[in-house]
Amino acid sequence: MIDRSQWKRILTHPIVDWTIFILGVILILLAPVVGALPGPGGIFVLALGLAMVLRTSRWARRRYVEFKKWQPKAGRWTDWGMRRKSALRRAALAKEQKAADRGAIETATPVLDRSLPATNPIGQANARD
Repeated sequence: MIDRSQWKRILTHPIVDWTIFILGVILILLAPVVGALPGPGGIFVLALGLAMVLRTSRWARRRYVEFKKWQPKAGRWTDWGMRRKSALRRAALAKEQKAADRGAIETATPVLDRSLPATNPIGQANARD
């Protein structure tokens, strides 16, 4: 049986790398043809081809990062669809930051104590009644 290190060595071989890239480009080019058929098949073919190209091409990854900066909402959906670990990590960090911000706002809200007399800037007590 092939273990994980052997699979990594096979998948990082240049010939396999180029084969995956070319197959991904073919799937991307084939997506409009499959999209013309009834059903959502073109979307899945495009996603699979895009995932294969992004896995093997630095140029495509750089363009993908630029796309995510330009369209962050679409980038989040794409990351989610591709099950990227970085997307899960960013979502967890954003959730922690949101919780920390919420806690900071709650602790930063001053509590007014009405039992103490209010003072003016000079330090003299103001009459409340």
